[in-house]
Formats: sequence, structure tokens, C-alpha cells
Amino acid sequence: MGGAPRHRAPTRPLDLHERALRLLAVRQRSRRELATRLRQAGFERDAVEEEIGRLEDVGLIDDERYAREFVEHQLRVRMAGSRGVASSLAAKGIDRATAERALDEAPDGDAGRADALARARAARLASLPPERAFGRLVSFLVRRGHAPDVARGAARRALSIDASEQDG
Repeated sequence: MGGAPRHRAPTRPLDLHERALRLLAVRQRSRRELATRLRQAGFERDAVEEEIGRLEDVGLIDDERYAREFVEHQLRVRMAGSRGVASSLAAKGIDRATAERALDEAPDGDAGRADALARARAARLASLPPERAFGRLVSFLVRRGHAPDVARGAARRALSIDASEQDG
């Protein structure tokens, strides 16, 4: 009766369709993201492509919709810059044309989002010398995907720094 504990094998491992649906239930995914996850789970490439085709046919995978929703979240919630969002979409397998269409539909420009984000963040930097606060704020905005010149302008405005006071 002693001995090593026995591990129960699953009574029925998830099939490809069930695994795909579970992954999509967690969050929407791009075609490439889902294919990658399914292949990593050990499913064969041809079977994965066939399943993804079926899921696209019924509307459970739609890279256009995914890109629009991703862009909206990144721009409205994270106040990210267009450059960063485009890069993230490319990493998720969204083609350039689809990403550009989704970004073109987005309201407001990067400068407005960068200004709002910089103003929100500036209060946290109030105890720092102006040059350090400026550097940190610019770095933060660039990490969020804003172009360096947009980030510098937003940081200047948020910290009330005259452009002549800063080398950039």
C-alpha cells in the first residue's frame, strides 16, 4: 500500500476545438496568437489551421475586430501612443494594413493622449528636481508608445517647463 503516489491521467484530454474555445473564453485572440497557443499545446499545424478556419467562418476569430478593440483599449485605457500600439499589433500577428485601419478609426491624436497621461503622471514626480522629473516623464511616455518629440512636448507642458529651459 505504501509506494509512490499515483497520478490520475485525465479521463478525456481536451480536443482541439475545446482547447480553442477555452482560450477564446479567456480573452479575444488574433488568428496567429490562437494558432501559436494551439501548436504549443501539441496539436498538429494542419489540424490547427483547419480549426481556425472554422472559427473564423462562425465569427469567433476576426482580426479586424480584434485590432479595433485592442486599439480602443490601448488608446483609451492605457493612453498609449500609436507607434507602440502598431508595434504590439504586429507582435500579435495583425498585418500592417489591418493595424493602420484600426488606428485610423481611433479618435484624438497622440499629442492629446500624451498630454493627459503626462498631466496624470506629473504629480508623482513633484518631489524630484525638474530635470529628473522631465527625464522620467519622457521615458514613461516613450515606453507607452509615444514618439519622443510628442513625449518631450507633453512632459514640458505637464511640468510647466519652458522649452528654452530644457535641452530635450
